[in-house]
Amino acid sequence: MSQVKLSPAEQKVYDLICQSDVMCRQLTPRESGAVPGLVQKGLIEVYKKNVSPYRVRKIKFLRKK
Repeated sequence: MSQVKLSPAEQKVYDLICQSDVMCRQLTPRESGAVPGLVQKGLIEVYKKNVSPYRVRKIKFLRKK
């Protein structure tokens, strides 16, 4: 696997996501700006899931591919 160059913000977010799945709203604005680059590089993916059985609304999460 070839090494992908990451900016410091992307590296911080990637390390955070490697530990566990993260809700998108838990990220700061600077960290959330790094997410599209990580998705484009194929390192993480965005998915939606229900958090509560009583609510229809789904929340976006990030996980390592």
